Amino acid sequence: MGAENAPDQGVSGFDAVLRRERQRARLTQEELASRAAVGVRTVRDLERGRASRPQRTTVELLAAALGLSGADREAFLAAARGQSTEDGLPPTGFLRVLPTIELIGRDDDLAEMTAQLTATDGPRGTTLVGLAGVGKTSLGFVAAHRAAAAYPGGVAGIVVTDGATVGEMLGSIAAEFGVGRPDDLPAHFAGRAALVFVDAVERSADATAEMLTRLLERLPTLRFLATGRHPIGLPAERVWPLAPLTAPPPDTAGTLADVAAYPAVALFLERLGQVRHTEPEPDEIAPLATLVRRLGGLPLAIELAAARGRVLTIPEILDRYGDRVLDLDRPGSGEPLVSLRDAVAASYRLLNAEEQRELRRLAMFRYRWSIGLAEQLIDNPRADVVHLLDRLLELGLLSVRGRRTFRFRLLDVVRDYAAERAAAEGELDDNRRRHAEVLADLAHQIWPDLTGASLPEAAGRLDDVAGDFGTALAYAAAEDPHTALRLAAALPRWWRFRGRAETGRRWLRRLLDDPRTADADPSVRAWARIGMAQLAREHGDSAREIESASEALAEFERLAEVAGQLTAHAQLAGLWMSAGDFDRAREHGEAALALARRTGQARDLAVAENNLVWHEIRQGDLRAARQRLAVVHEQAGRCGERRLRALAQANLAEVQRLDGLPDEAARVGRRAMTELIKLGDPGHQRRLLATIGLALAEAGRVDEAAVVLEQLHPEEDDDAMDGPAAVVEAAVALSRGEPKRAAECYARAAEAYDGIHDPRDVVEALVGLIVSTPDEDERESAVRRLGLLCRSGGITLLPREREKLGPQRLARVLEG
Repeated sequence: MGAENAPDQGVSGFDAVLRRERQRARLTQEELASRAAVGVRTVRDLERGRASRPQRTTVELLAAALGLSGADREAFLAAARGQSTEDGLPPTGFLRVLPTIELIGRDDDLAEMTAQLTATDGPRGTTLVGLAGVGKTSLGFVAAHRAAAAYPGGVAGIVVTDGATVGEMLGSIAAEFGVGRPDDLPAHFAGRAALVFVDAVERSADATAEMLTRLLERLPTLRFLATGRHPIGLPAERVWPLAPLTAPPPDTAGTLADVAAYPAVALFLERLGQVRHTEPEPDEIAPLATLVRRLGGLPLAIELAAARGRVLTIPEILDRYGDRVLDLDRPGSGEPLVSLRDAVAASYRLLNAEEQRELRRLAMFRYRWSIGLAEQLIDNPRADVVHLLDRLLELGLLSVRGRRTFRFRLLDVVRDYAAERAAAEGELDDNRRRHAEVLADLAHQIWPDLTGASLPEAAGRLDDVAGDFGTALAYAAAEDPHTALRLAAALPRWWRFRGRAETGRRWLRRLLDDPRTADADPSVRAWARIGMAQLAREHGDSAREIESASEALAEFERLAEVAGQLTAHAQLAGLWMSAGDFDRAREHGEAALALARRTGQARDLAVAENNLVWHEIRQGDLRAARQRLAVVHEQAGRCGERRLRALAQANLAEVQRLDGLPDEAARVGRRAMTELIKLGDPGHQRRLLATIGLALAEAGRVDEAAVVLEQLHPEEDDDAMDGPAAVVEAAVALSRGEPKRAAECYARAAEAYDGIHDPRDVVEALVGLIVSTPDEDERESAVRRLGLLCRSGGITLLPREREKLGPQRLARVLEG
């Protein structure tokens, strides 16, 4: 038992503080003396400890010359007061031992804790809790020094030793304050505020609690700041769980400056610099960010890993320890704490048997989770999950984020250790199976909302647990394929929305081909087939999944599952369109519409009508297209589908343009664009922008069309033009009397549009090329291609297109 880092009694205190601050300011003694308007001998004597009583005015002049402010200035003045006898109390040994380690990434914690310790209405006691190695002692020690000016009665500190008694601790505190017995403390303080810092309370928890209770009862002006792996349990205590340092998220840019802005990386680099005197190489930066994430931002883990930098590169450290962080230790150090496993095990043992079992289940979550998910995973009606989470937070084993909705995450090292214990207890397989089941239940709960206006919010809910889907699928695909298939069948809309179509398609194919899923729920298998078809369309591989989608439709019809039939018809309509069989595509569109009319669901009706609009345009019936769009607008309004209404307006703008009403098309298109921007739909925005640009060019509003063209194609690189940009540029060039340039752009647009599911775009580009190119061979080739496209796609040329071609060219197109 004794003072924290028991000081050399020959050290005076203020001399070291002054020397440190002067060196930090990079000033010589002469320069500091000149700035402070004091004699250089005064500065020398103060730094040598020869001046026993520095004058208050001198100290304040020195603080100003050193540029000290805020807490730094208060600490400087407090050190000077501790050296003098002005306050009537001698300096304690604790204050003479100055902080020598720079705290990295703890600025906010330090400022908040210092404010709490110095506030007149602050708590009587504060206990920093957390895993061993999270930095409790360092933060508490520095905070106590920073707050010293608020305690004229003094600040003392002790380190609790294993099995320390109440009497031993009271005796040590009395000695620290410079009195012979604890009973002399009231008279010694004489009503002055004082602070005692108690480190490592878990080493003798009951005795520490009793000791502090006695002191608080007898000394009303005394406060305490403690550190430990668990709270003390006093009524006057405020618990402060200390979280690990923040590490860079996975999407952080890969420059050293970017990652070094995160405290976990800054600490690693500082510790690495002690054993290696060169900055990380460019190819070490990404592994560095991954490594500190894997270390969970735990300072002890970071220091132990950085020490390996003496003989290993950062990628090699990650390679060796990334999957076994718990094995990091400080070999041969002789210190009581030898590894991260020991650190976590010590906190794990503070939980009772039931809490340990529940923690072992929660360790199956890889990322953040909610209270509801925790309750489902634990699956124990007798368990109080709120109490459990509060307990884990209290011990610093858990982090929490959020305001309205809290989300939790176990520290990585805690999760790894708990998973080890689950394996040792023979629970790991059961826990992983339950984890997969919970994820499948969650996906099926959210799945119906992955449409229309609710899609972004629903996708965000799945994003919260995205990292766990891969873990659950990997385990269940091997050990519980029925659960894996049920989970995968609920995710295609999310996979598609997040651009992960290929990943989702591979999972679905693997699970459907697994003979163990042959007897799975027929509805689940059918939905999985539909999901695979939906994802195949994203990669132009529709023909391969037509048979599978047709089988799913037949299964839904057998099961009388209307939602499945509607989805299957919609998917088959899209698949047949991609395959070039537009008549079959229309048949499925009509079947979906008939089914939607029977069910009377407004959204289903709006979607079915909207899907048939293209077919009306394909067959040249713009009047029918308008009628369908009017129904879409009405039904979408009834069910609150803002996105569907906006798409209907966008389609109406295109119909108006094709019908020779460009000004009206531009007006309607701009109104729809305002709504699409609010809804965040970049794909449809770009298509609508092309409609508006074409309408403006056709109306002779060339300058306005040019502005739209800049939005479609802001770069100067012509080779970067896609179909929408090329066709609008062609229309602008034609309006400006530049047929050669128009022909070049129409040709480029025809090539860019070719192969996509909407041949009407190719038709428009080919008509423009035919009427603008001066090259007879190019014109004849375009005429033949247009004729073939109209026959294969069942496309009827619109009156405006017939007029542009003229009788002779039109005849050749129709004759083929």
